[in-house]
Amino acid sequence: MANLIPLADIDPALIEQLLDAAFGPDRFARTAYKVREGTDWLPALSFAALDENDMLAGTIQCWPVALTDPAGRRHPMIMVGPVAVLPDLQGTGFGKALVTASLTAIDPRAPLPQVMIGDADYYGRFFGFSAANTGGWKLPGPWEPARLLCRTANPAVLPQEGMLGPWRG
Repeated sequence: MANLIPLADIDPALIEQLLDAAFGPDRFARTAYKVREGTDWLPALSFAALDENDMLAGTIQCWPVALTDPAGRRHPMIMVGPVAVLPDLQGTGFGKALVTASLTAIDPRAPLPQVMIGDADYYGRFFGFSAANTGGWKLPGPWEPARLLCRTANPAVLPQEGMLGPWRG
């Protein structure tokens, strides 16, 4: 079905057009953009999906972010998304293939927690994301607490409280 390739192989203008089509031109006002502001997406974890005609159908980007706890310690994480699929192709499996590719590309020897803003039912059912450990976290803008999701093999490493923002090493 989907042919997945590195996102770095796609013209940045085409990526922006797809994101506009999927989320609208006002997407830059979303809180997720503030969380990853000033950082570049991670090429090894970011992919494009091509349809049967080798046309761009969807993208996923992953970003370096950190949760800063009340003591000022920064806990590195990977922000998954946006997961963007052209509107007329949504629900056909491109998004699921993109998320699977990104999560599979994470090095299992040192997996950082993955965080996203998304639908808990969908991302929980298929990928193990949950809002169970994010109740004390804050974001630099409005958000629905039930949509702030995290996935990790060891929830005990997650701070109970903190502010999520860009990773700047």
